[in-house]
Amino acid sequence: MAKDILMPLLSPSMTDGTLVRWIKKEGDAVKVGEVIAEVETDKATMDLEAFDSGILRKILVAEGTKVPVQTRIGLIGTKDEKIDESAPAAAPTVAPVEAKVEKKEEAKPAPATATAVAAVANGGRVKASPLAKKIAQAEGVKLATLSGSGPGGRIVKKDVLGAPKGGSGGSSIYAHGPVAKEGSTKLTTMRSVIAKRLLESKTTIPHFYLEIEVDAKPLLDLRAQLNETLGKLNPPVKLSLNDFVLKAAAEAVRRVPAVNASFEGDSIRQFADVQLSFAVAIAEGLITPIIREAQNKSLIQISGEAKTLAAKAREGKLKPEEFQGGTFTISNLGMLGIDRFSAIINPPQAAILAVGNIVKKPVVGPNDEIVVGHRQSITLSCDHRVVDGAVGAAYLKELRELIEKPALLLL
Repeated sequence: MAKDILMPLLSPSMTDGTLVRWIKKEGDAVKVGEVIAEVETDKATMDLEAFDSGILRKILVAEGTKVPVQTRIGLIGTKDEKIDESAPAAAPTVAPVEAKVEKKEEAKPAPATATAVAAVANGGRVKASPLAKKIAQAEGVKLATLSGSGPGGRIVKKDVLGAPKGGSGGSSIYAHGPVAKEGSTKLTTMRSVIAKRLLESKTTIPHFYLEIEVDAKPLLDLRAQLNETLGKLNPPVKLSLNDFVLKAAAEAVRRVPAVNASFEGDSIRQFADVQLSFAVAIAEGLITPIIREAQNKSLIQISGEAKTLAAKAREGKLKPEEFQGGTFTISNLGMLGIDRFSAIINPPQAAILAVGNIVKKPVVGPNDEIVVGHRQSITLSCDHRVVDGAVGAAYLKELRELIEKPALLLL
């Protein structure tokens, strides 16, 4: 008897999934455990493995289609048996995996600019239609200064007509014209879930914010000393500033465990271990891989795990257990040049730490003299149902000590 292939439940918050790609085709042999398709969940794109062996007799859901979990998407059976080829009971809603821009019917010519990059084919030849070349020659427009709007970046008639004579962008150093193609883009499954969860977080969780500014100079000095030695190892090891922040945050949670909790309606759940989530930006949005039991790991262990998990996140290869079940989150935008910010809590967690850039600024020294300081802003967003102001302040006090006395992180 033919077996159904169902859209699996791959994460607790998943309600539907998008069939990204069929790896097996109709008529292909399938073995138990073999990857037959790729599915986009609310968190990542994941492999779908077969639970039965046989022949992939029928594909019921096309690539790029979103369907609810437990919906029939295909059938596995023997070569000659009769199968039920009816469509899934739940009508799918189409959600293209690759976002497409809806173009207006009338596109305005894109004027050339002094900073325009020419569409160049292999071998250095400018890609342009014959008509575009003819018009460019007659009008004195240099094709090498234009950007093409045709297929594959090919320069077409309208690109040449919209260019100033001689191919120059004029005296202004700035571009003139649209900054991007106008249109709307379909939300991916991940982006839809991000929108829903963050709106829910911001409107249902009573956020409050506590900010401190720490002296980051000792941390910078220790990092430089350690990297000088660790860089001589085979293979070499290089610690990032974020590695120190992750370690310090986990140790501070160990000292003030009350921030490592969640609100559960009529109770507060206290967690025994620090399942440390850290935000990683990816093309589809944001994902938070987890360093498990971070309070028990050394600085070098945390550094290695963070780099591995971040790489897997960007490649879309995280497993569910690698991004589900975090208890405390860190979002570091300092590495992107942001001086200070406040982050939105990642439910059901009760706190999130926002880490800013290290900034050189004048500060008052120990003898009341003005000196050059290396200051870093750190903001703790708290769920007031779980974390009171005094608890949040106690956590930041411990975190300040660990960052300003970073040798403690090596114990």
